[in-house]
Amino acid sequence: MERDLMEQLIYWKNKKNRKPLILKGARQVGKTWIMKEFGKIYYKYTAYINFDNNERMTEIFQSDYDIERILMAINIETGVKLIPSETLIIFDEIQEAPRALASLKYFYENAPEYSIIAAGSLLGVAIHKGVSFPVGKVDSLELNPLSYKEFLKAVGEDGLCKLLQSKNYSMISSFKNKYIEWLKKYYYIGGMPEVVSSFVENKDFYEVRYLQKQIIDMYEDDFSKHTSENELPRIRMVWNSIPMQLAKENKKFFFGKIKEGARAKDFEIAIEWLLDCGLIKKVYKVNKPFMPLKAYMDFSSFKLYLLDIGLLGALSDLDAKTILEGNSIFTEFKGALTEQYVLQQLLADTSYKPYYFTESKSEGEIDFIIQKGSQIVPIEVKAEENLKAKSLKVYCEKYQPAEAIRTSMSDYREQSWLTNIPLYCISNI
Repeated sequence: MERDLMEQLIYWKNKKNRKPLILKGARQVGKTWIMKEFGKIYYKYTAYINFDNNERMTEIFQSDYDIERILMAINIETGVKLIPSETLIIFDEIQEAPRALASLKYFYENAPEYSIIAAGSLLGVAIHKGVSFPVGKVDSLELNPLSYKEFLKAVGEDGLCKLLQSKNYSMISSFKNKYIEWLKKYYYIGGMPEVVSSFVENKDFYEVRYLQKQIIDMYEDDFSKHTSENELPRIRMVWNSIPMQLAKENKKFFFGKIKEGARAKDFEIAIEWLLDCGLIKKVYKVNKPFMPLKAYMDFSSFKLYLLDIGLLGALSDLDAKTILEGNSIFTEFKGALTEQYVLQQLLADTSYKPYYFTESKSEGEIDFIIQKGSQIVPIEVKAEENLKAKSLKVYCEKYQPAEAIRTSMSDYREQSWLTNIPLYCISNI
């Protein structure tokens, strides 16, 4: 399965001032696979250590940070030659060995010639519990579920993917029906690698939903294994409320929708836990659409999304026929899925940090707003071919942005005050 992150790993490998790399991402997004695949293709040897239930290797880091001694232990454990220019060292589930995480600082300072990648699905949780993080001594990358472009490659539609990247919109329009057909499937299947692989092999939507439910069950098992009994109910309540929160016309996260009378302070830790695991994404409101957006963040107002559109559908119990064939019952929730989709592509395919914007005395909301170079760009999301963009028009009349984007199922078109980008081309933003 081809992943775009591989190019960033190659860039990291060739950096002059390369540091040990931390690969972030939720469980089941493919971190272990891509680390091993990277080692197999671009190195002669790969020394793989998984700290989950490996007490012997965990103990190696307990006494001191003598890098020569640690390298000898890795060699003995894996039976792999440790040659700086030819060997990739992988530390998986590194949150289970806090001192192994701390050792990355000493690898950088005393043995920078070695290529080391570390990953841990619950690394964020471990750090919040007091595990020391080697700040400034490591590089980091994040692996997300497959984007729509990566999905197209996985299902054998390399030509459609290359055409998207060409930005030849007149030709793209000629294949509009194919893009929309696969986009509907992506809405249901999502981008979790195991689920996509199953669909490619079996073309079975029931198996897709079964695997998605298994992944959700695994995540929910993590809730109980890695949190206190006091916090567990709150984490479950936040997790299960996300589909309902996104189904609202105003998608801002309301604590009162979780439980009557609930306040922010009651659920702050639960939300942070889910964020640390990579299971949810948080998009903050900005009070003013000015540079830099980060300076105008409103920490009390935000929207929460899941990590994957397929899992959102599974958590919401939407069946395949409802999504693939369209259904009046589905109409209201289609906007939620489409926003989830757009956010997922922005995070996977661009370097932009999305926010959202609404005036304090206005019902209109700009679904996403990004900082693109020296410009602030509003993005309005439409689930269908509806070209009415009232909120966006009001925004443009007031703030006169140099660029404004509406994304919908309609074809690419440039108008005097906005550009319509088809949903399946959103990666081109």
